[in-house]
Amino acid sequence: MSDAETEAPEPDPRPPLVLLRALLDSQVVKLGVHIRKMNSPGSPVYRHGENIWPAAGILVASFGGTALIHWYVGAAILAAGCYWWIAKVQPRIRDGVFERTTALAISSEAYFDALWAKGVLSLYAELPDGRKFAATRRDDWRVLVRLLTRETA
Repeated sequence: MSDAETEAPEPDPRPPLVLLRALLDSQVVKLGVHIRKMNSPGSPVYRHGENIWPAAGILVASFGGTALIHWYVGAAILAAGCYWWIAKVQPRIRDGVFERTTALAISSEAYFDALWAKGVLSLYAELPDGRKFAATRRDDWRVLVRLLTRETA
C-alpha cells in the first residue's frame, strides 16, 4: 500500500454548524426538538397567543353555553372545543415550535450549543449501509457531525 492509501482523510476545515446545515439539507441527519421544553413560558420560541387564547376561547364559550342555555350545551361546546384543540391547534403549534426552534438553533453556534446543553436538541442519522447514529445532550454533537461528514463524503 502506498502512503496516500493509508493516511487518514483530511478533516473538513468548515465550522461544525456549516457541516451540520449541509447534512440537514441533504437529509442525512435529522434534528430532534423537545417540544414540551420549548413550548413553555421562558423559552425563546414560546408564543402566548397561540397557546392561551384558543383554550380560553373554548372555556368562555363552554361557560357561556352553560349559563345561557343548559349544561348539556356547555358540555357539547367543551367536547367539540377539546376535539378541535387536539386535532387542529396542537399539530399547528407543534410544527411552529419545531420550525422556530430549528431556525433559532442553526442560526448561530452559540444558540445551538445553548439549546444542546439544555437537552432540547438531538441528532439522528441512518447511513445507507444500515448503521445508525444518535447524539443527545450528553454526547458531543460536533464529533457526530465530523464523523458523518467523513462517512458521507
